[in-house]
Amino acid sequence: MTPTLVRQHLPHAGPSPRADRGARARDWAEIQERMLVPLYEAVYERLEVGGGTRLLGLGCGAGLALLMAASRGAAVTGVDSSSPERLTLARERLLPQAWDRPPRAEARLVAGSPGDAAVAGAPAYDLVTAFEPIGCVAGDSEGLASLLAEAAPLAGRGAPVVLVGWGPPERCSTSAVLRVATKLADPLHGAGSWRAACRDDLEEVAQRAGLRPDGSGRVACPFGYADVDSAVRGLLSTGLFDAAVEATDQAQVDKEVAEALHPHLRRDGTVWMPNVFRYLIARTV
Repeated sequence: MTPTLVRQHLPHAGPSPRADRGARARDWAEIQERMLVPLYEAVYERLEVGGGTRLLGLGCGAGLALLMAASRGAAVTGVDSSSPERLTLARERLLPQAWDRPPRAEARLVAGSPGDAAVAGAPAYDLVTAFEPIGCVAGDSEGLASLLAEAAPLAGRGAPVVLVGWGPPERCSTSAVLRVATKLADPLHGAGSWRAACRDDLEEVAQRAGLRPDGSGRVACPFGYADVDSAVRGLLSTGLFDAAVEATDQAQVDKEVAEALHPHLRRDGTVWMPNVFRYLIARTV
């Protein structure tokens, strides 16, 4: 698949759009979330996701990965406890009957933990995904192993569980931009710091969760934006810069992120940053 630049987006109304959690969620859904589409496609193709697949998506956010699986015929359940605003957008995408429109897919969305998605007597899931990449902030894998361990009993024996991590910094142009978050957040005691992804990060998480690693792959996921403003909005929507905003202020973070994007600015005003992500397929035991 050839990645496509996101289209221009109009600024949100209001004096401080990026401070608004609803606006952040929309920036995520409209600008940033699609950057990992090549990854989702590669995983679904490799695991032959289609009719008959029962998929449990952890940290499903605004639901794009679930929608892609549903378009292949999968029955999907999404779980998210971190962003009610993103989950609201996922409901609009996957459960449009709530807005008097016909449903697009067999889908269920749960605000909470994997255990909250359990339904007595329901068939086991045959695929679990955790698509939020780890490996760019120190400690960003904390809690993932326990989340996977909680989800594993809901899946059949030997079911694939997919974890995702950033590739090495020399193959991820966005790494340099993410370091801005670390630099600005340093005054905040205990804030996570940027670090390069390690080769065995995903395997270590899988083993702590009681899963058996069973293959991996790498996928190119360039981050492309219509202009610098769209790039700043998209990157800030990830939440990786929240500590920096708290430690300094929104204007300074916007300014320094924009400056860090200059090496990736093309002559036509677009921003292009090649990246590589790694995925691990582990199995329940």
